[in-house]
Amino acid sequence: MHCPFCRHPDSRVVDSRTTDDGCSIRRRRQCPDCSRRFTTVETASLMVIKRSGVTEPFSRTKVISGVRKACQGRPVTEDALAKLGQRVEEAVRATGSAELSTHDVGLAILGPLRDLDLVAYLRFASVYQAFDSLEDFEAAVAELREQRPVTTAGERDGAPGVPAPAAAAE
Repeated sequence: MHCPFCRHPDSRVVDSRTTDDGCSIRRRRQCPDCSRRFTTVETASLMVIKRSGVTEPFSRTKVISGVRKACQGRPVTEDALAKLGQRVEEAVRATGSAELSTHDVGLAILGPLRDLDLVAYLRFASVYQAFDSLEDFEAAVAELREQRPVTTAGERDGAPGVPAPAAAAE
């Protein structure tokens, strides 16, 4: 690491800490030549291979903006979108691969989006999985219905997890 002040080709690490999001390391460095200190931030590179074959760095912002379109008109907050973006980035980094396809990134989005909002999930899945018929939508909805937990009568009445009260005997 070159010193930004005197351009000396070496520096000494004085302190290292992870950033708040845990995805990078902040290092305080000191130049052995001029003794001035400076900060660097290191992030492991993660590249996405697009369908055209072009590679570009992974962007959490692009993930969020793509999901935001699917969430239009839905009760989804910006904070929830930011958390989804973080979950997706953590999932793709956890693969251990330095390069991922756009398909892999899309798969990583589907799970957290299903947990966030089912309608937004269907919108995103319809584009991502290229639904081209009504049967594709019906199959996706049927799959979601199978995966939903069974509700009791009390949950429909507004008391989650509590069965509907039995009629009192007189």
